[in-house]
Amino acid sequence: MKLGVNLGYWGAGNDAANLELAREADRLGWSSVWVAEAYGSDAATVLAWVAAQTEQIDIGSAIFQIPGRSPAMTAMTAATLDTLSGGRFRLGLGVSGPQVSEGWHGVKFDKPLARTREYVDIVRMALERKRRVSYDGAHYTLPLPDGPGKALMLTVHPVRDHIPTYLAAVGPKNLELAGEIADGLLAIFYSTEFGPEQLELVRAGREKAGKTMDGFDVVATVPVVVGDDPEECANAVRWYAGLYVGGMGSREQNFYNRLAVRMGYADEAAEVQEKYLRRDYEGAYAALPFEFLDRTSLLGPVERIAEGLRALADAGVTTVAVAAFPGERSGTETLQAVDEAYRLAGLDAPAQ
Repeated sequence: MKLGVNLGYWGAGNDAANLELAREADRLGWSSVWVAEAYGSDAATVLAWVAAQTEQIDIGSAIFQIPGRSPAMTAMTAATLDTLSGGRFRLGLGVSGPQVSEGWHGVKFDKPLARTREYVDIVRMALERKRRVSYDGAHYTLPLPDGPGKALMLTVHPVRDHIPTYLAAVGPKNLELAGEIADGLLAIFYSTEFGPEQLELVRAGREKAGKTMDGFDVVATVPVVVGDDPEECANAVRWYAGLYVGGMGSREQNFYNRLAVRMGYADEAAEVQEKYLRRDYEGAYAALPFEFLDRTSLLGPVERIAEGLRALADAGVTTVAVAAFPGERSGTETLQAVDEAYRLAGLDAPAQ
């Protein structure tokens, strides 16, 4: 299992600190740094900024929003970032949710699985050397018929012949799709108890494509708070979990709330959502059980974090993307503590 860092969103007042996190992860020899986007900062610009100020660490989008870019634009951006970074780019994609897709991008949130499949097809076609892009799908048609458009070829080629593609997936069908068409999974709220069940769906997708799990990268973004008291540490991530379980989507369609339900927290998830949508944010945060936070985060002393890292590795995670939350230690100190825990768990030793 490898280590990465997830910087989240840019522009929240912690940009200088986030850049230092990327530099520290690079210095520590970690594998990847990931950047998110919603309806604020875009991930591509931030990744270019990070790539310019790091040396070896891979840069990854977690995610580029599918409704926010045409497939061709995503291919252009991926090729450019891979070139600028010297072959360090990883392409993470996701459909976002109906509120952002329709409310922000003006793109109807319908048939997300079929749309994703076609989208990835076109991106990969465009990234192939000397390949003109022509596609006749249910959602995308290139070139448009009966007009002046013609099949074009990408003029900027990435450093590598194949840019790794990841899908952010939460629901069962999307997890299977990730296994079928992607090189990796971007997971959230991954727990050692429920995670293997999710990976069975990914494995089914791999088998459908005639592939195994070998080489498939399971990237779990995991909040980390280092401190003496795990329950006190958990308080630092309550707002984050509350935002996703309670407010990331509508009452009828919140993928993260459904995930919490499938994990066995139906009553708690309903209470969190009800209070969050009433804008009782503190009540929503308080309604999150410690057990849920503890199962989906790494909390407490270094030794306890080492145990958690080992458990994640045993549960199929191949990359832990650390989301460093403020606690008794700064962000860079948190990364250093995780690096110490990683070695303490014996995860730096070569596979036997």
